[in-house]
Amino acid sequence: MIAQTPQPPYYAVIFTSVRTETGDGYSEMADKMVELAKKQPGFLGVESARNEIGITVSYWESLEAIRMWKANIDHLEAQLLGRKKWYKTYKTRITKVERDYEFDGLKS
Repeated sequence: MIAQTPQPPYYAVIFTSVRTETGDGYSEMADKMVELAKKQPGFLGVESARNEIGITVSYWESLEAIRMWKANIDHLEAQLLGRKKWYKTYKTRITKVERDYEFDGLKS
């Protein structure tokens, strides 16, 4: 599902990863992190896709909201587990969205 974001500016955290073969507990933790992020001040939405690489983009009102999410104790635990068992490699990028536009052929 495409996240419904407000008018720019806002921020995007782009998390790109390659997983290990160990799937044990990953899906449950990923679902838990999305639910937890939704409760964080400044959270705007999330989009995710996975094939050979996984890409998750979360949207935030501010850099401070992103810092608070990164420092969340449950998120810190998930980050540690990710490094220990679920990811071969990952990269996080943070960017300011200054403009967005869309096509929605589903709207009448």
